[in-house]
Amino acid sequence: MKSLITILEEHKAQFATVVDFSAAQQRLVAMNFTAENSELSEHYIADINWFILYVEQKIKNAAAAFGIGGYAENRILYKRFSQFTGEESRSIHLGLDIWGPAGTKVYAPLGGMVHSFAYNEAEGDYGATIILQHQIEMVSFYTLYGHLSKSDIAFLRKGMVITRGQCFGHFGQPNENGNWPPHLHFQIIEDIGMKEGDYPGVCMPSEKAKYFANSPNPDLILQLNKYL
Repeated sequence: MKSLITILEEHKAQFATVVDFSAAQQRLVAMNFTAENSELSEHYIADINWFILYVEQKIKNAAAAFGIGGYAENRILYKRFSQFTGEESRSIHLGLDIWGPAGTKVYAPLGGMVHSFAYNEAEGDYGATIILQHQIEMVSFYTLYGHLSKSDIAFLRKGMVITRGQCFGHFGQPNENGNWPPHLHFQIIEDIGMKEGDYPGVCMPSEKAKYFANSPNPDLILQLNKYL
């Protein structure tokens, strides 16, 4: 049987855009949240208002529509939140983030149905989260959308059909998205197990091989890195 990665690569021409982005008219800028980014001081990380200004300024200075990046990135951002710290802190990012204005529309890249949703309200968590289930060539997999607006999950139900290109979400405000600058966390999940409305978006470095195998590069669907 074909691997999920192979299937996604073979069907990439069929995927719709997840956000309103025109490569012919707009730009993207790469965002770096590792310790190698000397611009990202502890001050920016600790204060949400400064962090929002930092993200907005990076996008503005690049004359870009969105900031993008983060898959497999070893981030220093999670020091802000106790839930990521421990004997071995979680710091490896498993999704790809699209940073932009609150209220930005989120579209389904392919058809599917609502697997689950939740409001993960802990500081640093996803906030409003939607997980869609898809099937291509008899292979099922999932896409996770984190940091959405709380209103996006108000009228959802499990099993609801979501069509390709349908707007079903919006970038949430910090007070509803886990206290982050507005952005979308997009993640592919092959085996979600018993999880509902949630799945780890950050893992410990010692577990990255296991999680990378189950959450392959989201750009297989998004296809945005080529515009950086």
